[in-house]
Amino acid sequence: MSVRATLATGAGRLTHWALSSVLHRSASQLPGRVALALDPQLMAALATKVRGGSVVVCGTNGKTTTNNVLASALEATGARVLCNRAGANMAAGVTSALLPHSSADWAVMEADELSTIRILPNLKPDYLVLLNLFRDQLDRAGEIDRVQDVIVHALQASPGTTLLVCGDDPLCVGVARRAADNGTEVMAFGIGEDLHLPTDRVPEARFCQVCGGELTYDYRSYAQLGSFHCPNGDFARPQLDFTATDVHVGRGGVSFAVSSPHLAVPITLKADFGGVYMVYNLLAAFAAATLAGVDGAAFQRVLDGYRPQNGRLQHFVVGGREVVLNLAKNPTGFNQNISLLSQDERSKAAFVVINDDFNDGKDISWIWDVDFERLGLGDGLRVIAGGHRANDLQVRLKYAGIHAQIAANVEEALRICGDLDVACPLYVLTNYSALWPAKAELERMGEHRG
Repeated sequence: MSVRATLATGAGRLTHWALSSVLHRSASQLPGRVALALDPQLMAALATKVRGGSVVVCGTNGKTTTNNVLASALEATGARVLCNRAGANMAAGVTSALLPHSSADWAVMEADELSTIRILPNLKPDYLVLLNLFRDQLDRAGEIDRVQDVIVHALQASPGTTLLVCGDDPLCVGVARRAADNGTEVMAFGIGEDLHLPTDRVPEARFCQVCGGELTYDYRSYAQLGSFHCPNGDFARPQLDFTATDVHVGRGGVSFAVSSPHLAVPITLKADFGGVYMVYNLLAAFAAATLAGVDGAAFQRVLDGYRPQNGRLQHFVVGGREVVLNLAKNPTGFNQNISLLSQDERSKAAFVVINDDFNDGKDISWIWDVDFERLGLGDGLRVIAGGHRANDLQVRLKYAGIHAQIAANVEEALRICGDLDVACPLYVLTNYSALWPAKAELERMGEHRG
């Protein structure tokens, strides 16, 4: 390591110590910013200390959970793993996660889609896991074709990286097709059966990535994900290397069987959290773990002990009432949360919080693409709006036939639900900047439940 890299590493580690040990604040990004300011090439230098290999997890929804489950699976083998578990997924966050220790066996890093162009050429991972692509933060990311271009160029700058792609997502397959033309090795995962679930009202992608013709689906799992093909014969779901079948999704969690040429026999996986989207997340994590040498039994033991700690499907009990906290930051994420609510047959309440801070995106017009009308179909559902854009959300809900009160925070939302039976759960659905304050509030008021 050069003198400049050594100084930058020392400065980053000192910043991490000051933040975490002295100020007791998050050290997920600033150490990396300090280090990169001193040596912009530091990520590449730090990557050389990773002896076994590295995996980058990318996609619009599900990155953090997939990334953390995969890291835990590798750690269960006794490996030392560097991971940005808090979800700091831009170059500074990845650099911060690489700073500890003089060596490691694996690096498992979540990456923001647009940041792949900085992360992949420096980290040069063995695998890039691409989960899905949806419209998100349009004022920052732009339309999806721009995101696709960035990922393709990032893979071109990391020629040794294998793309492990969701074969059910036409937008991801569009990336895979272009990357393969540039020499990238591609493997695919997906669900191999019709789940017979209601499909979302507004799919993200309807047209062929080659000719522009409208795609035909044998079935859709959610949003645009499913078994698709172009009637003109020039674009279709690829052959799957990891296939989920016998899929069961309910309020108690998910289970599914995985078959693959990389497995001697199919294996059944179970988790006590999630929805259909979680089947994809866990299938992706399992596929990457298998390629990294983790056996199926060890992976299942990780799922048995995994408890979300980052606000993703995290459960609390406040005053005897169950509170479920989850991130919902774009139409597809919200629609999947609405599906989760629909699977819960109890009377319930939902506190929906929308902010418009920089990391949320100032443009919240996407709330009109959320199928809030489905919330109005359930009996006994109380909806409460919150956040900086609570009034905009209240108007959107009014057009969906839902009268929503406004609450300033979770505590006030719980007071509004005070006349409901304590057996009625409260779902708290927030976008990015509202997630951590809500989590801190729930940790102060309640008890975390696995």
